[in-house]
Amino acid sequence: MYDTIVVGSGPAGITAAIYAKRRNLSVLIISKNDSALQKTDKIENYYGFPNGITGKELYQNGLKQAKNLGIELIEDEVVSIEFSNNFTVETVNSEYEAKTVILSTGTNRTTPNITGIKEFEGKGVSYCAVCDAYFFKEKDVAVLGSGNYAIHELEQLKPIVKSVTILTNGNEIVENRSIEAEVIEKPIKSFKGENKIQEVEFEDNTKKQISAVFIAQGTASSKDLARKIGARIEENHIIVNENMETTVPGLFACGDCTGGLLQISKAIYEGAIAGLSVLKEH
Repeated sequence: MYDTIVVGSGPAGITAAIYAKRRNLSVLIISKNDSALQKTDKIENYYGFPNGITGKELYQNGLKQAKNLGIELIEDEVVSIEFSNNFTVETVNSEYEAKTVILSTGTNRTTPNITGIKEFEGKGVSYCAVCDAYFFKEKDVAVLGSGNYAIHELEQLKPIVKSVTILTNGNEIVENRSIEAEVIEKPIKSFKGENKIQEVEFEDNTKKQISAVFIAQGTASSKDLARKIGARIEENHIIVNENMETTVPGLFACGDCTGGLLQISKAIYEGAIAGLSVLKEH
């Protein structure tokens, strides 16, 4: 049992972990080691680097700083968070418990470029299997995705719906996973229906009847994880108060996932606030 688990190892997450650790809390960071910061060629607007610094170097410096403080880091993919007395963070390979959780995995900057997704949001297009599976009891549904997150959503849906089809939209399904469901790897042309989603049409003009599609591309973002546990989401961002606490007590969020200025300086500030705020829960 940890005092806090930080999901994400970018500037916000590392800062939150450091501030919590320096208050003698037990801290675990879980991350896939895929921070968007690593893709930044050069940073020239961050304090203290007169000649700039690469995103990859800054990211690695943050990891080293956390490790030097004795903070435990695990490289794994978080697929779900649940709450019952304490938080249970489920990853591809294990489960971990904590009194509090800090979400800091950034935000999805792209959405599937498929006709019909935006039009049918709330009318068959869903982003949370746990939230919406019941509405499609005994119906034929689909999951859009090809990774571990998509497989997790599949498993959440199977006990409730009639059937689940995985749509990879031209991508290969994740390796080394046993999948008891139909998998269609053909590129998708559009989702169609009258008032609500009724079918998916592929680029080869074939079609499949469905009553819903659950979007689970890539890995679960902070927003995805927050939504599953009932935190308030508005305009694609997690709503937090001045202490970086979401509408779920004990669940905090910081960095790009809370919206506003998508800059390192803002992520650092919010991470510090979150790291200090979790202390109040103990």
